[in-house]
Amino acid sequence: MDLPANAPLPMAFAGSPIDRADNIRVDPAALGNLMNWRARVLNLDGLLPEFDDDGRLLWHTIADVGEDTELVFLGMMDDRAHFAPVPAEGSTSPAMPRAWQAMQMLQPEDLAIYGGARSLVDWHARHRFCANCGAPTKPAKGGWQRNCDACGAQHFPRTDPVTIMLVEHEDRLLLGRQPRFPPRMYSALAGFVEPGETIEEAVAREIHEEAGVRVRDVRYIVSQPWPFPSQLMIGCTSVADDPELTIDRTELDDARWFTRAELEDARAAGPQGNDQLIFPQQFAIAHHLIAWWLDR
Repeated sequence: MDLPANAPLPMAFAGSPIDRADNIRVDPAALGNLMNWRARVLNLDGLLPEFDDDGRLLWHTIADVGEDTELVFLGMMDDRAHFAPVPAEGSTSPAMPRAWQAMQMLQPEDLAIYGGARSLVDWHARHRFCANCGAPTKPAKGGWQRNCDACGAQHFPRTDPVTIMLVEHEDRLLLGRQPRFPPRMYSALAGFVEPGETIEEAVAREIHEEAGVRVRDVRYIVSQPWPFPSQLMIGCTSVADDPELTIDRTELDDARWFTRAELEDARAAGPQGNDQLIFPQQFAIAHHLIAWWLDR
């Protein structure tokens, strides 16, 4: 299924213009030749991006980076190699207010570049030691792998799959609010896919666990890479036959059914919402899912 043609923004963190150039990653000589004066290194403050007033990312040259800094190869763009620095230990905690600012300020392509870089360098910063034997690891394949010389183990960046789903009943949608949400903000239910289950099974399980609702006809709609720290949000829709709710208060502050008119009114009210509801922000996949449902 396609998102509505009048979707207000591209999916946040998707659409990176960088060619990941896997053929260069596996060729140390070719990669070394690209680490020259033309190469660009992303300006990062820990895990946060530096950008100008026009929402464009700022870049260093190789000469601006310390000799001991680990660099990961993001890929090729404009016939130049692009890298990102791995932050020092202890600097990986996200400052979420600044991250939210970046999501609203960065141009879509730059936001996608930053999202991929953030996921990758955060993984490196948290995996400096081997999970198999505890010895130090070192980057390989341009930063898309870490190797342990002590035991020979190879480690690869991971992405955690998360389902985020609409639940429909008689032209209403079920939305929930987490304790960390500001007042009046509701969004689609979500949860991690667990080992040994399909996407469809994860959708059904999470909805039943959080809201006590049984669903059917689970369908995939759209996905979004989400770099906090590294997830793939898998957007789905489903149908409930019985609307009765049993809310898991350890997961949700509240959950309720919203009519089409209520959702339309909240969307029209803009970022501050109306008296009942703040519509999910445009950088969130939930925004696109609900907009798709309203505009079908």
